[in-house]
Amino acid sequence: MEKRVSDSFTEQVHILSQGTLNGYNRLFGGQLMSWIDVVAAVVARRHSERNVTTAVVDMIQFQAPAYANDTILILGKIVYAGRTSMEIKVTVYVEELSGERKLINTAYVVMVALDDYEKPTLVPGLILETEEDKIEYENAKIRKARRLQYKTHQM
Repeated sequence: MEKRVSDSFTEQVHILSQGTLNGYNRLFGGQLMSWIDVVAAVVARRHSERNVTTAVVDMIQFQAPAYANDTILILGKIVYAGRTSMEIKVTVYVEELSGERKLINTAYVVMVALDDYEKPTLVPGLILETEEDKIEYENAKIRKARRLQYKTHQM
């Protein structure tokens, strides 16, 4: 069975308040990392129809700050499905009152689907519908190969 990228797309929205800010009144990076992990997990669960666990945060790139009372929009989509793992791209924006969006963060998270005994289990294949889907998929294969090469050199 295969699923489309759009089948598991996930969106989360927050308005920044005191509890999510650091000492400089900016969004606390750890809070954002937590939100990214949740969005990635929801995407992976929707795709695999299984519980999942985070295996790798391949890249998290802070590009701009967010401040108190900003609206934060977090978008997650699957970009790669292997045998038991899935790579999820999570993009984070500050959304202005006008609706204009400014990218503040991009992350790639690898999630693994778990069976009823918490062992890795097969995930559905991925149907690539758009040119962007195909490009993201090819880039994910490159990241996966780089991770495997790094792991081999660490042993």
